[in-house]
Amino acid sequence: MAMDQVNALCEELVKAVTVMMDPSSTQRYRLEALKFCEEFKEKCPICVPCGLRLAEKTQIAIVRHFGLQILEHVVKFRWNSMSRLEKVYLKNSVMELTANGTLDILEEENHIKDVLSRIVVEMIKREWPQHWPDMLVELDTLSKQGETQTELVMFILLRLAEDVVTFQTLPPQRRRDIQQTLTQNMEKIFSFLLNTLQENVNKYQQVKTDNAQESKAQAYCRVAIAALNTLAGYTDWVSLSHITAENCKLLEMLCLLLSEQELQLGAAECLLIAVSRKGKLEDRKPLMILFGDAVMHYMLSAAQTADGGGLVEKHYVFLKRLCQVLCALGSQLCALLGPDSDVETPANFGKYLESFLAFTTHPSQFLRSSTQMTWGALFRHEVLSRDPLLLAIIPKYLRACMTNLVKMGFPSKTDNPSCEYSRLDFDSDEDFNAFFNSSRAQQGEVMRLACRLDPKTSFQMAGEWLKYQLSAAIDTGSMKSGSGESGLCSIFSPSFVQWEAMTFFVEGVVNQMFRTVDKEEIPVNDGIELLQMVLNFETKDPLILSCVLTNVSALFSFVTFRPEFLPQVFSKLFSSVTFEIVEESKAPRTRAVRNVRRHACSSIIKMCRDYPQLVLPNFDMLYDHVKQLLSNELLLTQMEKCALMEALVLISNQFKNYERQKLFIEELMAPVASIWLSEEMHRALSDADAFLAFVGADQKSYDLVQEDPCGLNRARMSFCVYSILGVVKRTSWPPDLEEAKAGGFVVGYTPTGNPIFRNPCTEQVLKLLDNLLALIRTHNSLYAPEMLAKLGEPFSKALDMIDAEKSTILGLPQPLLDLNDSPVYKTILEKMQRFFCTLYENCFHILGKAGPSMQQDFYTVEQLSTQLLSSAFVNLDNLPDYRLRPLLRVFVKPLVLACTPEYYESLVSPIVGPLFTYLHMRLSQKWQVINQRSMLCEDETTDENPESQEMLEEQLVRMLTREVVDLISKWRVGTRGRRQDFSGKRASHLPNMFAGTLRS
Repeated sequence: MAMDQVNALCEELVKAVTVMMDPSSTQRYRLEALKFCEEFKEKCPICVPCGLRLAEKTQIAIVRHFGLQILEHVVKFRWNSMSRLEKVYLKNSVMELTANGTLDILEEENHIKDVLSRIVVEMIKREWPQHWPDMLVELDTLSKQGETQTELVMFILLRLAEDVVTFQTLPPQRRRDIQQTLTQNMEKIFSFLLNTLQENVNKYQQVKTDNAQESKAQAYCRVAIAALNTLAGYTDWVSLSHITAENCKLLEMLCLLLSEQELQLGAAECLLIAVSRKGKLEDRKPLMILFGDAVMHYMLSAAQTADGGGLVEKHYVFLKRLCQVLCALGSQLCALLGPDSDVETPANFGKYLESFLAFTTHPSQFLRSSTQMTWGALFRHEVLSRDPLLLAIIPKYLRACMTNLVKMGFPSKTDNPSCEYSRLDFDSDEDFNAFFNSSRAQQGEVMRLACRLDPKTSFQMAGEWLKYQLSAAIDTGSMKSGSGESGLCSIFSPSFVQWEAMTFFVEGVVNQMFRTVDKEEIPVNDGIELLQMVLNFETKDPLILSCVLTNVSALFSFVTFRPEFLPQVFSKLFSSVTFEIVEESKAPRTRAVRNVRRHACSSIIKMCRDYPQLVLPNFDMLYDHVKQLLSNELLLTQMEKCALMEALVLISNQFKNYERQKLFIEELMAPVASIWLSEEMHRALSDADAFLAFVGADQKSYDLVQEDPCGLNRARMSFCVYSILGVVKRTSWPPDLEEAKAGGFVVGYTPTGNPIFRNPCTEQVLKLLDNLLALIRTHNSLYAPEMLAKLGEPFSKALDMIDAEKSTILGLPQPLLDLNDSPVYKTILEKMQRFFCTLYENCFHILGKAGPSMQQDFYTVEQLSTQLLSSAFVNLDNLPDYRLRPLLRVFVKPLVLACTPEYYESLVSPIVGPLFTYLHMRLSQKWQVINQRSMLCEDETTDENPESQEMLEEQLVRMLTREVVDLISKWRVGTRGRRQDFSGKRASHLPNMFAGTLRS
């Protein structure tokens, strides 16, 4: 082989590499140089001598790296075509490079070390053990030459384990051969790694304080770090016997290294892998040595040292790993300790708990959150949950929860020690907020487990915190409400975050106490005292008042022992239903005010739903109060009115008398019927043009200063639909069959002996059904192009999807803004969009609930299938996906699943057959468009705007497809075994019909 040919080629390659890496090179020259280099690697027969020449340490780093890349390419792609002599020559040459072809450990570039170790590993994967039986001996000999070679050996062993075991990048047979040989030699390998680590740690500790030997110390430290990383790569999969060998020598050494600043992070990561190992419980028992005095001391002192000097990122990362080690240690203890196990509770269990609690009280939100799963495992454990040491620490844990539940530590702020840590852990306030909310939910679950173990102490602490907040002055902080109202809290105000955390704590504690403590032992007097204090507390701050209402609901269980307090509770709630910051104000209500009023309505519904027998004696008082509120048409929103009506209906279910309840519902729905069945309303509901005029959507201009002229019409229409839905949803017959028969709710029995019930609301609802179907038909027709053209200029997008729904579908994070002082609707367009969206969905909710609620009285409505087809399913071609989806989800699915077999032919068959055929055609076309678009835009996907209309449409098609598939699967499962001819003949082809669509 002519050396001059090698020299000439090498000169050309050096020029090409220089051009490629020179930032001043033009794109053309860079591409030409790249092409030359790639063609050389693929085709040149003298790659090996050229690669070795370029890899000499006299060359510059980029040239050496390219030379080594050439050798790696040869091993990867030409090895099998090489002769035995060529393979031996290349292997020996590479090992010579490893021994003598690198610079000093502190001078050599990391990418040179990396590619050199890769070449050796690629040869090992092809030759060992069959053609290179003494490979481990050669590596051992190589490591004796110095720190540089020892580090390279560590890199080689680590990469070998990663390729063979972790990433499994080899053919199965070769992987089995190599892994089997590794396992057979693991005792030697592990001993070698441990000795290498210990030897270099000892040398490092001897010279690290000698300034004259600083470079030597750094070299030893580098080798020790490499050894730790390699041990970590093996610890994850080797037999536990190697990890626990020689009385857990490895674990002891790792614990000792926790006090070495330069090595502590690697040691902690390796220790974490070891302690997190699964396997047979018997094999894991030696890990309990980590609960020993010395180990606990090392861990605690290392944590204190790392946390003592303020926030340093490297030390903070180490603290995270150490926290994870303690968590894994707790998990091992929970697994090993049991009623039938010979493992005993460690003598240092108390010290472990104190160390663990220190992480729970750390300012870092991440560290606090990391401990929660382990606390939960300890509190659930059959043996440990009864341990006096764990029981003794519960009050301390709960005290930590009281601090951790307070939402502080936003990265953009500086008002809490947590903020500094949050800036390292979170990119934005939105990320922090999402993490905190998830973490708080998890902490709430663990907190309830702690309360179960010590409910009385927990309740005492909750009561003290509640009393403190009730007596504390309101601190709004620096962020005032933007509405011009002074002295109101924002979601960031110091008082609100304390109230919010306290409310969460009280709610969890009280609920858990009532589940855990015997009825006779519940501290009724203390609970009633707290409830009276909450009821007597007055505030005009909507955020604080919302927390007060939650506390009322949480403490309401005590009223079951003292029913005489019920009127006071309802007085508080009803005053909140009509809450205003400024009485008689003409300004639009803010979100915070709306939320308070809705909260009060929801609380009333909840109490009437959960404690109907308790509330029943006060029914007349409640009814009178509600009638008084409903008499003023502008006092409540339509949703608020209907919520109060729902509460009354829930109590009326306790009449357990069909005729009495029917008369009550008739009286309650009389105002609704008079509006809904009026000539004016019928005309508006039956004609699309009249409908647009009635709701004001055809107006060509709109003056925001003036009153909304059609607002009252929309309000009345919404009120009627809300009311019908509320009555259909809440009215029911007694669950007890004997009570139902005695009350007149049972009208007969099916052939199989099941009772047939009648619903007291049936008569009232069915007489309103025709206009409801007319509204649905009219609403569907609004999407026709000629009707969309008739929308007024301010309302041209009134039928579009609302922005909040778009963001939810696209998975976009909601901005963390304090919107509580802003109006509910910023523009008249938003108001109109919400009206159309809510009205449409509520109509289908009514139809979806009508079947389960009224059963045969609904299914036997004359020509029901025809009426539904001519209303809910008209103009489907123009109906957008975001409107079709709720139609399927809240109407078709309940209708199909709840319908009894005898009505399949008359009701379900005429609807489902044509509907599925249409959906298949529609979705197939849409998926075809999406797939074509994907192929055309494949190269542009990285630049795609996530908020683009195309992505929104694609997500909607996915969701609609999922909805259809869910409907089909649930229907087939739900009707299996009781299908009639319709089900067998017409339903069997549906999965096949959609198979192509699903594959798209």
